[in-house]
Amino acid sequence: MRDPRVVIVRPLVTEKSARVMEEGNVYTFIVSKAANKIEIGHAVEKLWDVKVEDVRTMVYAGKARRAMMGRMSKNRNVGRRASYKKAMVTLAEGDHIEFYEVG
Repeated sequence: MRDPRVVIVRPLVTEKSARVMEEGNVYTFIVSKAANKIEIGHAVEKLWDVKVEDVRTMVYAGKARRAMMGRMSKNRNVGRRASYKKAMVTLAEGDHIEFYEVG
């Protein structure tokens, strides 16, 4: 089993993920591309001492983007955004994770 800090890359906090956090006790993370659902669940349980009920994963392919824009640019290279894997983890009733500590 891999180290939990290798499996969980970072939490993903957006408007949608914050709403789902409040309504359904679901937390969103960017995870390693090689990680599976079982490893992700164990990593979250070990790092934050919570009980994981469900893990859903999604793989996003990197999109093409223009590196240089404008009519006068001679070198119109096309770049790519990085691809990533996202996991949505549902916690047991009563458990929660504090990403930001106030105070």
